[in-house]
Amino acid sequence: MKRLRRGDTIGIFSPSSPATVNAEPRYKRAKAFLESKGFTVKEGNLTGKSETYRSGTPKERAEELNELLRDPDVAMIMSTIGGTNSNSMLPYIDYEAFKQYPKLVVGYSDTTAILLALYAKTGISTYYGPAVVPSFGEFEPLVNVTYHYFEQYFMQENVIPYEVPMPDYWSDEPVNWLEKTTEKKLYPNEWVTGLRGSAEGRLVGGNLNTMYGFIGSPYFPDIKQGDILLIEDCMKTASVVEKNVAMLKVHGIFEKVAGIILGKHEQYDDLGTGKRPLDLLLEQLDGLQLPILAEFDTCHTHPMHPLAIGGKVRLDADAKTVTCTERWLDE
Repeated sequence: MKRLRRGDTIGIFSPSSPATVNAEPRYKRAKAFLESKGFTVKEGNLTGKSETYRSGTPKERAEELNELLRDPDVAMIMSTIGGTNSNSMLPYIDYEAFKQYPKLVVGYSDTTAILLALYAKTGISTYYGPAVVPSFGEFEPLVNVTYHYFEQYFMQENVIPYEVPMPDYWSDEPVNWLEKTTEKKLYPNEWVTGLRGSAEGRLVGGNLNTMYGFIGSPYFPDIKQGDILLIEDCMKTASVVEKNVAMLKVHGIFEKVAGIILGKHEQYDDLGTGKRPLDLLLEQLDGLQLPILAEFDTCHTHPMHPLAIGGKVRLDADAKTVTCTERWLDE
């Protein structure tokens, strides 16, 4: 897997929501932003197409991705956005093409299904990180910080160990989606020790609500003893968060992992309970002692960090740090 370089081609695909249509001004802004950084953007064949809630049928969406996977000139594939139905693509993805032409595949949210399936079927790392429309269609200053982390992670020579820096501020204010109307409210940042301790292991995970749609299937990676679990979500209620965290418990995942990274939850609704996602996670752990670092910035809020699924990380909940401890990109 090669480092990304200016001049490289980034292929884009729409695995679920048709954001190039229903958020066209933001898509055009994002495309122009990436091009201004020196990249060539290759649009997938569903760009500009919509079937109300999706960009195409499951087979059509898979073939859009497959064409990019088969193209040896594409250095990175990035999702335009997430949605709800990426899991319906999984039986139709050309996993052999990914083995033949390994490349950087990055996205988040509902794209979790594709990222984890590609990794499960090939053993090749994928990357939980920015998506075209929500991340690079954002306005300054947040888009610049997200791009700085993107460039630092994918383009600079790897210095291992790489300690993920905590952003000075963050926001989940839902303004300025299509056009800028006001400045977003920026909050001072703080990562939170959920439970004390440290651990080092393989990073696996992503969007928790998306995992609900294919966990236990052949497309979901086997969780191994000592793994570090990354989970995050957006715009869910306390009841849904409890359901999804309990799903991990009944699948025995908490008994295997050595630590948990819990991302910030965009626009969370506690339903008047006063309970945060961390509180609901601790309930499901039921006294099990695992190091937990909460309010981390690999999630739906801005800015966000990329992380390699399948890469080794060291989690230190006491020091509030996450460190990549092995080389994940070749020079």
